[in-house]
Amino acid sequence: MTTPTAGDLLRHWRLERRLSQLELAGRADTSARHLSFIETGRATPSRTMIVHLSEHLEIPLRERNRVLLAAGYAPAYAQPGLDTPAMNAVRGAMRQILAGHEPYPALAIDQNWTMIDANSGVAVLIADIDTALTKPPVNALRLSLHPDGMAGRIRNLAEWRGHILARLARQVEVTGARDLADLLEELRSYPGGEVELTVPEPDQAVVPLRIEHDGNELSFLSVTTVFGTPMNVTVAELAIESFFPADEDTMKRLTAGAR
Repeated sequence: MTTPTAGDLLRHWRLERRLSQLELAGRADTSARHLSFIETGRATPSRTMIVHLSEHLEIPLRERNRVLLAAGYAPAYAQPGLDTPAMNAVRGAMRQILAGHEPYPALAIDQNWTMIDANSGVAVLIADIDTALTKPPVNALRLSLHPDGMAGRIRNLAEWRGHILARLARQVEVTGARDLADLLEELRSYPGGEVELTVPEPDQAVVPLRIEHDGNELSFLSVTTVFGTPMNVTVAELAIESFFPADEDTMKRLTAGAR
């Protein structure tokens, strides 16, 4: 198998973004001829040009490093472990957000939806699931849609599945990550139906998660938080999924449980 060149990778991402050479050249303030030479290997792009084109193509930081390596340059974006001293501030901010969200559920995930950390409120979501699904590494989407996971307690499962699968499909398209594509294929094999939310109800703002807990229905709205202006791969791939009460009854039950 031939190793892709920097030009091959840049062309791949240009096509993923559905841009012509002329369109990308206009955005990046270069000529379509020079861009063509880069993609075909007739010209070697500078390190600065690769970073410049990557920004206009919105290439994920991990993949930008891959393009740089293919061109013979050192990676531009570090990938420190989350438990290293360099990540102390990020780790502290993440834990502060999780703790401050209690008694409502919140969890930290990486790009592949692997759960990194969570607050005590998550216990409401994962109650009574198969413990095999909670053995590290724990995948939050598998936990949600697996028949032995939360799926049996989700009252609007088809609607929630439709939302999750559509969101993951968009993530696969944006990142091109093989691991996410495999996860999407796995999740689609689970039972539960799927509703395409092309036309929302007149009063619908977001897709709620409606889950049964202790004989009652809890309804949540999910919000994703990411770190602004990430400068390394680890931070760029971190996110916090927070769940807010979608109705007053859910808020009262969670608040009373916390007391």
